[in-house]
Amino acid sequence: MITQKEIAQMCGVSTSTISNVLNGKRKVSEATRQRVLDVVKKTGYQPNYFAQGMRKQKTNIIGIIAEDLIQFSSPPIIERIMAYCEDMHYRTILINMRMYDKWLNTWYNDEKKLQSVLKPAISELLSIKVDAIMYVAGHARVVNCFPDDFEIPAIVVYAYSKSPKFTSIVIDDEKGGYDMAKYLVSMGHEKIGVIAGTADNLHTRKRLSGFRKALKEGKVPYNPKWVRYGDWKRGSGHQLAEELIREDVTAIFCMNDEMAAGVYDYLYENGMKAGEDISIAGYDNMEISGYLKPALTTNEISFSQIGIKSAELMIKALTDGYETKKGKEIIKVPCRIIERDSVKRIK
Repeated sequence: MITQKEIAQMCGVSTSTISNVLNGKRKVSEATRQRVLDVVKKTGYQPNYFAQGMRKQKTNIIGIIAEDLIQFSSPPIIERIMAYCEDMHYRTILINMRMYDKWLNTWYNDEKKLQSVLKPAISELLSIKVDAIMYVAGHARVVNCFPDDFEIPAIVVYAYSKSPKFTSIVIDDEKGGYDMAKYLVSMGHEKIGVIAGTADNLHTRKRLSGFRKALKEGKVPYNPKWVRYGDWKRGSGHQLAEELIREDVTAIFCMNDEMAAGVYDYLYENGMKAGEDISIAGYDNMEISGYLKPALTTNEISFSQIGIKSAELMIKALTDGYETKKGKEIIKVPCRIIERDSVKRIK
């Protein structure tokens, strides 16, 4: 690997001049700068970030720990984190713990399984002297990521930190459920069924809480018989659609687009159509929502914004002294209703 000293000798300048050019400092002439950059390009020089970090006690590297990249929410969040860090001249190292791949859905409440993979991941990142660590969860819940005395800045993304010392960045599930209920009521619906996720899931509980709050404000009765709990999969949407249609609801709010697609399957099989015979709304704005016929009205989660906001806070902590361990701070990123053709106005 070629060094800055060797590049300096090739260019006939000092190593400090090479450093100034590579760090964008305007202390050299344009001709010298261009000569250095030409040699750098020709030789394929790459800075040794680890050696620099040892000298400066700062590596400009941020570690990202993902629960599992197979989760549809993780790639867009991580992509935006990495892009923002790159723009701010920070490198990232990603560790994918593959929790869903290893244990499917059996590890959510199993602290032993989580820590068996998380602790080695954190140790690896600390051994290469990362400046900070970002934990990206696969779905919202309370997560035990970092101890209170953790030595570097850390934040929890798409979940809630168990320790009150760390900032969490999450979607505003309660507001999302509230907004969708308000929208359906504004379209004249009062008998609104819900196909929720699993009953113990934090997304489910918060979305249902917001949904009930909006109904109460609109003086629309909440009927627990019109709430069914699915498993976030298309098949449960199909199964539960029949039960709710028997209750004579005029609209069904599905807590994800995949279950909404299952409702569409049931309607098709029974000669019915969304947006005509019954109104359907989803959540997530996954790609499938635009391909369903008619296109699905849904609540968009801005995973990109979650990633950007998370990266902004981390860079702020590293450059401006923003304290990510000043107490329990929960930053909520709002959702946005995408109105399409699956909800019919009835009043």
